Amino acid sequence: MSDTDAALPGPPLSAPSALPPAFHDLAKRVNNWGRWGVGDEIGTLNLITDEVVRRAAAEVRTGRRVPLALPLKEGGVQTGMIPGRVNPLHTMVQINQELFGPGTVATSDDAVTMGLQAATHWDALTHASHSGKIYNGRPAGTITAHTGARFSGIDAIPYVVSRGVLLDVARAKGLDRLPGDHAVTPQDLDEAAEFGRVEVRAGDIVLVRTGQIQVCLAGDNHAYGHPSPGLSVRTPEWFHARDVAAVANDTLTFEIFPPEIEDLWLPVHALHLVEMGMIQGQNWNLEKLSTACAELSRYAFLLSAMPEPFVGGTGTPVAPVAVL
Repeated sequence: MSDTDAALPGPPLSAPSALPPAFHDLAKRVNNWGRWGVGDEIGTLNLITDEVVRRAAAEVRTGRRVPLALPLKEGGVQTGMIPGRVNPLHTMVQINQELFGPGTVATSDDAVTMGLQAATHWDALTHASHSGKIYNGRPAGTITAHTGARFSGIDAIPYVVSRGVLLDVARAKGLDRLPGDHAVTPQDLDEAAEFGRVEVRAGDIVLVRTGQIQVCLAGDNHAYGHPSPGLSVRTPEWFHARDVAAVANDTLTFEIFPPEIEDLWLPVHALHLVEMGMIQGQNWNLEKLSTACAELSRYAFLLSAMPEPFVGGTGTPVAPVAVL
C-alpha cells in the first residue's frame, strides 16, 4: 500500500480517561527526578561514564561494523497514522551550478523536509508528557510552537556512545518474528540475555529485536505499524533496576500496539521518557546485527548512535553503527 492510502485507526480523539492508579504506582517506582540534580536534562544518559565507554571500546574484537538505520526516502515507514510525521521529501536546489562563472567548479545541493522521527530515530525526553509534566518535573508547557523544547530537547544530549547489548527476543524463541500481539515481558528479556550469554550492565544501551522490521523491509508499511509486537508496560522496572542508559527496538511504536491494557495508550513512552528520563529509539533495523551476533556468538558491542543536535527538537534521525 502507498503512503497516501488511508491512515490506520489511532488513539481516540475524544477526551481521554485519567491514567489509572496502577500506572502512577509504577511511575513512582521508576522515577528518576532529581537523581542527577534539579537542572539535569539528559536523564539516564548520565550513566554513560568514561569508564563505561572504556569498557565498551574493549568489546571491539573483529572490527566488523553493522549499520542499523533504515534509508531516508519518500516511500518510508510513515503511513499517516501519526499526524504530521512525514516521510523525507528530497529536493535538489542546485544541480551542477557554476557559482563563480562559466568553466569554474560546479556544485550540487539538496534540501529535505521530513519528520525528525520519520525513520530510524531517538525520541528526546520531551517527546512525551503526562499529567502536565515532562522529565524532572518540568512543566509540559515549556514546549512551545516557537522554540520547541526549551529543556531536554535533543540538542541537550552531547553524545550517545556506549556498550550496546542485543536482546534478540525473537531468535531466543526460535522465531524469525514475534507475533503482532506479543508484549515483550521482563521474562522475555531475561531469556534473551541468557540465550546470548550476555549481562546487561549499568550504562548499557539495550537493543530489543522482535523481527517486526521484516514487515517494513518487505514493503508493507501499514502491517508493520499495526498490529505490532513491542515492549510491555512491565519492562520499565526491568531497565530501571539495571540502570540501562537507553533502549531501542525494531518497531514503529516501540511498545506493543494496540496497547496491552485497553485505553492505556503509550504508557511505556511515559514511563521511559517522563519518569525515568531514558531516551528510546524506534525503527532500528536489527536484522543484520542479529545475524552477525549469532555468527560470532557475541551479543555485546560498541554502539555509536549520535543524535543530530536539532535545537529544541523532540526527536532526531540517527544512523547507528554497532562495532563488534
